[in-house]
Amino acid sequence: MTENNEQKFVQMTPEGKDNLGTIEIAPEVITVIAGIATNEVEGIAGTRGNFAAGVVERLGKKVHGKGIKTEITNDGLFIDVYCLVKYGASVPVVAREVQSQIRQAIENMTSLTPKEVNVHITGVQFETAE
Repeated sequence: MTENNEQKFVQMTPEGKDNLGTIEIAPEVITVIAGIATNEVEGIAGTRGNFAAGVVERLGKKVHGKGIKTEITNDGLFIDVYCLVKYGASVPVVAREVQSQIRQAIENMTSLTPKEVNVHITGVQFETAE
């Protein structure tokens, strides 16, 4: 968000003869793409969200952007992911796969290339007996 509470959209102008105008992508769209890509990685137990996201999930709604922070600056797109790994998974391998999946998903879906994808492992999830 910018100082005057306006949302900072990513603007793109398609090249070529079919240029019909600009395309704007809201930061929330990038956050959701990164969240879904993260949760698809083998070895990820989940992402860490805030209290409000936890309450919303308990009410039955899936929060795809939980644990993902995106920052759009003049220098580029920066993504921070806060996640838990499953016990027994190799942390460096899982973290690299998260970076790769997010970068690939964002490039494929938006044609944007993230400058940085930072993965923060916030805990280890153990299997629980049901």
